[in-house]
Amino acid sequence: MDHVDVVVIGAGVVGLAIASELAKKNQDLYVIEKETAIGQGTSSRNSEVIHAGIYYAKDTLKAKLCVKANPMIYQICEKGKIPHKKLGKIIVGNGEDEIKQLEDLIRKGESNGVTDLKLIDSEEVKKLEPKVRADKAVLSPSTGILDAHSLMDYFLRDARSKMGADPLVLDTEVIGLKKIKDGFIINTLSGGEAYSLEASVVINSAGLFSDKIAERIGLNIDELGYRIHLCKGDYFSLTGKPPAKMLVYPPPLQDTLGLGIHTVPDLTGRLKFGPNAYYVNDIDYRVESTTEPFWKDIITYLPEIKRDDLHPDMSGIRPKLQGPGEPAKDFVIKHEEKSGFPGFFNLIGIESPGLTCSPAIAEMVAEMVNSYLY
Repeated sequence: MDHVDVVVIGAGVVGLAIASELAKKNQDLYVIEKETAIGQGTSSRNSEVIHAGIYYAKDTLKAKLCVKANPMIYQICEKGKIPHKKLGKIIVGNGEDEIKQLEDLIRKGESNGVTDLKLIDSEEVKKLEPKVRADKAVLSPSTGILDAHSLMDYFLRDARSKMGADPLVLDTEVIGLKKIKDGFIINTLSGGEAYSLEASVVINSAGLFSDKIAERIGLNIDELGYRIHLCKGDYFSLTGKPPAKMLVYPPPLQDTLGLGIHTVPDLTGRLKFGPNAYYVNDIDYRVESTTEPFWKDIITYLPEIKRDDLHPDMSGIRPKLQGPGEPAKDFVIKHEEKSGFPGFFNLIGIESPGLTCSPAIAEMVAEMVNSYLY
């Protein structure tokens, strides 16, 4: 039976970022992925936004890692020639209640360490985006967009370069995990055939299936609060010339699952709107939403948009830890040593802003793993 130091389960953006970071010190590393290509889940079905760290509760991992990673992502994009644009973002508000939400949002962002937020008036909004309706808006200059696939490719190439070998093992599903004295036995189906290996360390970065991996090692995911709730978001594309170049977001309404239906510009100049958010029981990427509710939300801040110009485009699914009616929950990034599984590291509920956070998450996990190994 083969033995390696580290196995990362999941070749999404976070798993690949971890491999890239660990490869600085760990040459004996596999990244196991059940799909036949990298990043086939949440990593490739999202808005591809580089977030600033505004929305998240103070001192959460989401807040701290996002603020830390924002400049890291831009540096990686420059170094790796990854397509990206620092477009900036405006979060609009109309009426006293929404303007108060914007003021609260600036205070929250500043408490998280975001230093470039500014409240602008309607005239300043019109200078930036003439077709946007807003009494006031929060301007976030450090928000941008990137090509998520190129970022994943960069992390994988970087890991290969550091190792002098390819750590990626595709078409390999983990079907069993067992703790042994000096590590773990990992049972898989690789290309449809049974294959087992031993590892000193296992990192669970399996995204939508991360709770199932945690359960397979023997953790009680309900008792620990690790059960994933699938939260789907649909996108609609716009026919014709985009009415805005920047990212434009609605005000941050309370008790919502996401950040609201916003403009989603891409690097080719096309524009989508989305995502909404609703819980589902199964992974199905067909767009289920109808045009009308999307259009009604959009025209509150872009009143010239015509309903017939919107067309179903794509959907994504987020691995949320909070279920229906529950408050927002933070990332789980934890060494399960106290639960009786030394060497097993869980990453569960890595939803937005996970793409932005990926290099900072990788640094955090690598420090934990190397502290355990060495």
